[in-house]
Amino acid sequence: MTGTVPHPGARPVERRIHVSQGVEVSALLLEPPRPRALYVLAHGAGAGMRHPFMESIAQGLATRGIGTLRYQFPYMEHGRRRIDPEPIVLETVRAAVEAGREAAGGRPLLAGGKSFGGRMTSRAAAGPALRAGTPPLAGVAGLVFLGFPLHPAGQPGVSRADHLAKVDLPMLFLQGTRDTLADLALLEPIVRKLGDRATLRVIEHADHSFHVQKRSGRTDDQVLDELVAAVAGWLEARA
Repeated sequence: MTGTVPHPGARPVERRIHVSQGVEVSALLLEPPRPRALYVLAHGAGAGMRHPFMESIAQGLATRGIGTLRYQFPYMEHGRRRIDPEPIVLETVRAAVEAGREAAGGRPLLAGGKSFGGRMTSRAAAGPALRAGTPPLAGVAGLVFLGFPLHPAGQPGVSRADHLAKVDLPMLFLQGTRDTLADLALLEPIVRKLGDRATLRVIEHADHSFHVQKRSGRTDDQVLDELVAAVAGWLEARA
């Protein structure tokens, strides 16, 4: 995806995020000249923060005045295939959110991400209800999921969404109609049950990577623009 033309002057700045003793990860802070919000953006399970989709969505959001803080999970930072144990993943999410809160300087703070990264952010947000003594994501105004992975491909189920009822934050779900990791017939009732704090935006013809086939009559760039507009519009509505 090439997406929306980047905002002039919107260039990523390298950051380091301290997670725990001996554990640090890299991050990229991208802010437009007059940012009105910051989105702490986690990557998917199989691709890091520099993946073209991550770069495109960050640049697109910058054109709407939304900065992004992209970051790595430790396994991706060190080139490992095996995903870190969940406690380490959640600790990384919380450390990234803390870094994002400092960078936001009082502006609205969003969190979430692509697929696995978004789901793990919601797990961190449900922390106090999942495990005693686990801190919440303080200061976060809402969660944005870029393709919530409701179930493995070909294995429909809803157990990955059980914790969402414990998330006391507004949530935006951006889901493609061809997403094999989220059967909309299963996801839509979940979102309805969450009530006013959840919004589902369906992206026609898009798969889990938000790619569209040529025969759909749409382009990946058009889908990217729709994603960016959906996030910006949801943020404005919440404000």
